[in-house]
Amino acid sequence: MPKPAPPATPQRPSPPGAAKPAAPKARATIADVALAAQVSKATVSRYLNGRTDILTPDMAKRVQEAIASLQYRPSPMAQALKHGRTRLIGLAVADVTNPFSVAVLQGAEKACQAAGYLLVLFNLGNEAGRERDAMHALSAYQLDGMILNRVDTSAQLWQDAQLHGKPIVLVDRFQEGMDADFVTVDNPGVVQIAMDHLQQQGFDEVLLVTEPIADVSSRTARQQAFARYLQGQAGTRRGKSGGMQGNVWESTPHNASALQQHLQQWQQQALQAGRHPAVLAGNAVASLRVATAVHALGWVPGRELGIIGVDETDWAALVGPGLSTVAQPTDALGQAAATCLIERIQGLQSPARTVELPGTIIVRGSTKSPNH
Repeated sequence: MPKPAPPATPQRPSPPGAAKPAAPKARATIADVALAAQVSKATVSRYLNGRTDILTPDMAKRVQEAIASLQYRPSPMAQALKHGRTRLIGLAVADVTNPFSVAVLQGAEKACQAAGYLLVLFNLGNEAGRERDAMHALSAYQLDGMILNRVDTSAQLWQDAQLHGKPIVLVDRFQEGMDADFVTVDNPGVVQIAMDHLQQQGFDEVLLVTEPIADVSSRTARQQAFARYLQGQAGTRRGKSGGMQGNVWESTPHNASALQQHLQQWQQQALQAGRHPAVLAGNAVASLRVATAVHALGWVPGRELGIIGVDETDWAALVGPGLSTVAQPTDALGQAAATCLIERIQGLQSPARTVELPGTIIVRGSTKSPNH
């Protein structure tokens, strides 16, 4: 049989005359300050906005004392809205799970903090519908501007924002027909650096593994640079096997097993033809998928094939003997995008600018020469 619950402790009544607990103190308002200083709310507003030159010294002193006595603090949001600026900047990234997006975010945040702005993050999750929501928030939440890493390049979602005077800066992905500053890495240069390195190391059969190219300008630029590089190599002879050759494979979250099978077949065909295979991964997501497939095959990067990836990551040095990469200046990209946007917010009028930054190669064991 369950034991009966102990009797509740009776509440003792407060003795007569005892002080009651103080109620939470309400935040002072501008009306409270006006009442305490015996002035109008307009006078208090003028004082808060630095218009003391049109107040008498006595009025200014009374308002100052009332503010101190009531511990009045004006609402930053209310003041921002009154002046038409919230000092809030949006950053819409295509995919926050991509290390590139996180690194750009960190760079943008540094520039925003230095200029006194707060950054609001929108993760588009590679879904076009979320981009529409982000554009709506630009006006609905009174953001001063937006740094945009686009998902849907077919929809004209930015036009309403620009019509309302909201500046937008594009990062990584260009939008044809959009009058906006564009901040990007030098994509052809990045591919040139990677391919030059592979050639110097003795690789002559290259597979570009990329996320679906579709209408993503950065992926398109890298694929086109890859094709141009191979065309330029067409007349170059390297022994009986010929010059550098290559193909493209589009990787998705749903074709991981197909990627593994393709790598195995492609590598075997290259070796049978007396060639030296290497993979150029188009970004950090593609690099991770390639590294996963190589691990599943029981291979070691730099042994069965070479690997170099675009984007430096925290884990690149931990993949086998280390994954060679061409690092994008992601921190600088983020800072440049935020700086461009803040300049536009503050009234800069000029034709749309393009800021293009170089990549830097980091050599590790995954591109060890196959001849050694």
